[in-house]
Amino acid sequence: MAKPAFDTLRALAIASQAIGFITIITLGTLMEEGARYWQGVTLAVMVAFALGIAVARLYRRNKWRRRRDAAHRDGND
Repeated sequence: MAKPAFDTLRALAIASQAIGFITIITLGTLMEEGARYWQGVTLAVMVAFALGIAVARLYRRNKWRRRRDAAHRDGND
């Protein structure tokens, strides 16, 4: 089974990181020293989102492997 050309989770990860970095830069520009707390919160949200996407990718990969292995076993019987 070929992998799809467009990976939704990868696109979501890239977009979320881009939005996070833009938010951090914008906060620093608009709020100056008062932005430190909110920049930290934004960074924490970015890390949590990235971990969530990593878990989803792992789950999807393992699910694909289980299906592949089951199909392989059924084909050899």
